[in-house]
Amino acid sequence: MKHSARYAKIVEWSEEDRCYVGSAPGLVFGGCHGQGEKEVFSELCQIVEEAIELYLEDGKPLPPPTSGRDLANKIQDVA
Repeated sequence: MKHSARYAKIVEWSEEDRCYVGSAPGLVFGGCHGQGEKEVFSELCQIVEEAIELYLEDGKPLPPPTSGRDLANKIQDVA
Protein backbone atom coordinates (compact mmCIF):
# COMPACT_ATOMS: atom_id res chain seq x y z
CA MET A 1 0.00 0.00 0.00
CA LYS A 2 1.27 3.45 -0.88
CA HIS A 3 1.66 5.97 1.93
CA SER A 4 -0.77 8.29 0.12
CA ALA A 5 -3.57 5.73 0.44
CA ARG A 6 -3.53 6.31 4.18
CA TYR A 7 -4.76 9.89 3.84
CA ALA A 8 -8.31 11.00 3.07
CA LYS A 9 -8.61 13.26 0.05
CA ILE A 10 -11.67 15.49 -0.12
CA VAL A 11 -12.94 17.36 -3.17
CA GLU A 12 -16.01 19.52 -2.67
CA TRP A 13 -17.79 22.39 -4.36
CA SER A 14 -17.22 25.77 -2.75
CA GLU A 15 -20.12 28.12 -3.29
CA GLU A 16 -17.99 30.97 -1.95
CA ASP A 17 -15.13 30.32 -4.39
CA ARG A 18 -17.40 29.05 -7.21
CA CYS A 19 -15.07 26.13 -7.90
CA TYR A 20 -14.06 22.72 -6.59
CA VAL A 21 -11.66 22.72 -3.66
CA GLY A 22 -9.42 19.79 -2.73
CA SER A 23 -7.91 19.13 0.68
CA ALA A 24 -6.15 16.41 2.63
CA PRO A 25 -6.89 17.13 6.31
CA GLY A 26 -4.08 16.33 8.69
CA LEU A 27 -1.45 16.16 5.95
CA VAL A 28 -1.64 19.21 3.68
CA PHE A 29 -2.39 22.70 4.91
CA GLY A 30 -4.23 24.45 2.12
CA GLY A 31 -4.99 22.45 -0.97
CA CYS A 32 -5.95 23.09 -4.56
CA HIS A 33 -8.89 24.33 -6.57
CA GLY A 34 -10.28 24.35 -10.09
CA GLN A 35 -13.35 24.05 -12.28
CA GLY A 36 -13.24 20.28 -12.85
CA GLU A 37 -13.83 17.79 -10.04
CA LYS A 38 -11.62 15.10 -11.59
CA GLU A 39 -8.83 17.53 -12.35
CA VAL A 40 -8.85 18.85 -8.79
CA PHE A 41 -8.74 15.29 -7.41
CA SER A 42 -5.82 14.42 -9.69
CA GLU A 43 -3.93 17.55 -8.62
CA LEU A 44 -4.70 16.81 -4.96
CA CYS A 45 -3.32 13.28 -5.28
CA GLN A 46 -0.10 14.72 -6.71
CA ILE A 47 0.12 17.26 -3.88
CA VAL A 48 -0.33 14.48 -1.31
CA GLU A 49 2.43 12.41 -2.95
CA GLU A 50 4.78 15.41 -2.94
CA ALA A 51 4.00 16.27 0.69
CA ILE A 52 4.79 12.70 1.74
CA GLU A 53 8.06 12.79 -0.21
CA LEU A 54 9.05 15.98 1.62
CA TYR A 55 8.28 14.46 5.02
CA LEU A 56 10.38 11.40 4.18
CA GLU A 57 13.27 13.42 2.67
CA ASP A 58 13.38 15.59 5.80
CA GLY A 59 13.33 12.52 8.05
CA LYS A 60 10.12 13.67 9.71
CA PRO A 61 7.46 11.18 10.82
CA LEU A 62 4.29 11.18 8.75
CA PRO A 63 1.15 12.55 10.41
CA PRO A 64 -1.36 9.97 11.66
CA PRO A 65 -3.40 8.41 8.84
CA THR A 66 -6.85 9.83 8.16
CA SER A 67 -8.29 7.18 5.84
CA GLY A 68 -9.96 4.01 7.00
CA ARG A 69 -11.82 5.81 9.73
CA ASP A 70 -15.18 5.89 7.92
CA LEU A 71 -15.04 9.68 7.85
CA ALA A 72 -17.85 10.02 5.29
CA ASN A 73 -20.38 8.35 7.56
CA LYS A 74 -19.15 10.24 10.62
CA ILE A 75 -19.54 13.54 8.78
CA GLN A 76 -22.99 12.50 7.61
CA ASP A 77 -24.03 11.75 11.21
CA VAL A 78 -23.00 15.26 12.25
CA ALA A 79 -24.86 16.99 9.40
